[in-house]
Amino acid sequence: MSEEILQDDPHRRVVRIGDTVRRPTHAWSPTIHELLKHLENQNFPYAPRLLGIDDEGREVLTYLDGASGGDGWKRVVDESGLTAMARLLREYHEAVRDFRPSADATWGGHTEPPRPGELVCHGDFGPWNLVWRGATPIGILDWDYAWPRPPVHDVAYALEFVTPFRTDRYSQEWLHHPAPPDRLRRVALFAEAYGIAPDGLLQQVVDAQRAVWFRARRLAAEGREPQVTWQANGSLDLAAQRIRWSEHFARENS
Repeated sequence: MSEEILQDDPHRRVVRIGDTVRRPTHAWSPTIHELLKHLENQNFPYAPRLLGIDDEGREVLTYLDGASGGDGWKRVVDESGLTAMARLLREYHEAVRDFRPSADATWGGHTEPPRPGELVCHGDFGPWNLVWRGATPIGILDWDYAWPRPPVHDVAYALEFVTPFRTDRYSQEWLHHPAPPDRLRRVALFAEAYGIAPDGLLQQVVDAQRAVWFRARRLAAEGREPQVTWQANGSLDLAAQRIRWSEHFARENS
């Protein structure tokens, strides 16, 4: 059966074969596979099912049919897509709340087991990692960076991108916003749909950005890709600039 290339990055080639997706594994993949099995046992319908490892050492997952990747940015401009994304995140957190990984669990760029008050966050919950049908997300992709954090980490991570914590010009030119976004309204809508108060979330976004930046630097130091490339091409420096923008926005609006 022929392969359809879904992602052809130099360090991560993802292909579709029939109704399956084949992806390279990482040192921490066994823990992610535990997580996916837990979600399957919870009848959580929005995660791919793990089918095994193929003869090339790739993980085999069920294919989730819909729009994803760059197309996802358009779906969260409308408030209905924004709030649907927040409700999906809450459903995931409810499904994973009782998940207890094995004692030897490992995570990408993180070495500590879950602490009290933490759960296994998706860790990369952006609109590009969702599968969309219209303004409704019907699947969650790319679980490689799941890690133990307080639930608000996933909320704050998502808010960086859907608020968005970017300049007006960037939001309109690259993220499909027809006018400068009303960021405080969008934060409040996302928080309400998820089920928490918006108080303190601006600073939580800054904290999440810092945590992800430090994780990327740690992975780069371990020789992991694409983080090594990000460090070499200045992407991590750009991320640091964006953190400073977010710090200023949080100060001005708190």
